Amino acid sequence: MRTIVVFGLLACLNPPHLAAAKDTYHKIVAQKGDYIYALLRKYELDEHTCNLERFYEINQLERNAHLLEGESYYLPILVYDYNGKTIRSTIGISDWDLAVRIQKYNERMQEAQLRSASYVDDRVLWVPYHILHCDEAEVRLPEPVPDQDETESLSGESRTFPIFGKAYEKVPLESRTLKGRVFYVVSGHGGPDPGAMSRSGGHNLCEDEYAYDVSLRLCRYLVAHGATAYMVNRDDNDGIRSDKLLDCDTDEYLWGGVKMHRDQKPRLNQRSEIINQLYARNLSKGVPAEHQQLIIIHVDSRNKSQRVDLFFYHQPGRKDSRQLAIQLQQKMEEKYKKYQPARNYQGTVSARDLHMLRTCKPMAVYIELGNMQNRADQRRILLEGNREAVAKWLFEGLGESTP
Repeated sequence: MRTIVVFGLLACLNPPHLAAAKDTYHKIVAQKGDYIYALLRKYELDEHTCNLERFYEINQLERNAHLLEGESYYLPILVYDYNGKTIRSTIGISDWDLAVRIQKYNERMQEAQLRSASYVDDRVLWVPYHILHCDEAEVRLPEPVPDQDETESLSGESRTFPIFGKAYEKVPLESRTLKGRVFYVVSGHGGPDPGAMSRSGGHNLCEDEYAYDVSLRLCRYLVAHGATAYMVNRDDNDGIRSDKLLDCDTDEYLWGGVKMHRDQKPRLNQRSEIINQLYARNLSKGVPAEHQQLIIIHVDSRNKSQRVDLFFYHQPGRKDSRQLAIQLQQKMEEKYKKYQPARNYQGTVSARDLHMLRTCKPMAVYIELGNMQNRADQRRILLEGNREAVAKWLFEGLGESTP
């Protein structure tokens, strides 16, 4: 009798749809390569902040946690025993339009083969958490903590961006030709991973330091011409540097103050999640997909006898990504003819199924600056003038693209 009274009291204190499905969520087993943002996107849960918050809560995870292959996790999808009559009577609502939304969601999940059968047949109804619990105005996953790159410190025509270092932090607005364009600039490796390594004059050369310097220079050109540009990899004490030999360190972090994971796959997942969150945020602010581009910069590592020109990878199956890579390659070819007429530029463009190209939403191009091991190629990154030239040429190629 006491149990019945307590249950009745709970039913009075909570709306029917909360009591009926209390703490009942759809469970999945994480597969190899799964990560939180992509998983939410797969189940159409990525457009509401509260879904991400609820995911962390019901799985008792800390922010920026990583999924473990083979482990079970709950998705923010409430599960009801369908009563065989109506969705409204099943979950205790009267809103017809809301019931239709839930019906359509279940149908899409079945079409995507995420459900094995119709809710009518197996009597299991899925209701995304946000449909019942979130403010409709609260859309898109949370943005990383804003910093100086976007919240500009204006002083006349000069903006201050400390990420570029003291000598370069003042960035005059030279033009507005890239106004409305958004770029995500990612330099390879960083933090616990120096990337490819080589030697020059007894000094260690680390890929991440040189990729970062070129990326900073490119980013500075972009914001100088009115673009919004995000430096995804960050280092507070390594701005743009003029040195030939750049010291290796491990204090890089990611946009939003995120500490880089020590393992490669989770570290890549961190980057793609951050980029996809920023991409979604900018979409919600009205920036169309074609105006958002991801630029990934690395230095390749091959046999030291093999010299390669700067070359490009694009996202497999994406025409816009391929066209962007071709355009940049053509800009390199044009510049080589002008400044190095004796050399026949042979930089290539090809598709490649790399993690960052596969999991990131914006159209992307992956750039390899040269062979870290080759003495001639090293000049492309060791000499400041060459790093500056490469960054400027890439900027010019991006500026000429027509979204």
